[in-house]
Amino acid sequence: MSESVSEAPAEAVAEAEPPYDPAAPAPLNVPRTPTGNAEVDAQLDRLADADHLATDGHLEVYEDVHRGLRDALTALDARPGPPVPSPTPYQSRS
Repeated sequence: MSESVSEAPAEAVAEAEPPYDPAAPAPLNVPRTPTGNAEVDAQLDRLADADHLATDGHLEVYEDVHRGLRDALTALDARPGPPVPSPTPYQSRS
C-alpha cells in the first residue's frame, strides 16, 4: 500500500503539467529601459502584452506599438521649436 501512495503524488504532478507546446505564450523577459518620454514609455510597456499572447497575436501588438511610436515622433515634429534668429542686414564695407 505504501508503494501506491508514493506513486500517487508523482502521477498527480505529471498530470498537472501540460505538455510542452512551442506555440504557447512565453514571456521573453526583454528589459525595457524608460526613455523619459511618457508617450514612448507607454508604447514600450505595451510590448509586454505580447508575452501573454500566442505568436499569431504578436503582429497586432507590434503594429499598435509601431503606430503609437510613429504618432509620438510626428507630434515631436509638430511642436514649435525655439524662434529662429532674424538675419542681420547686410552692411557694406567702405
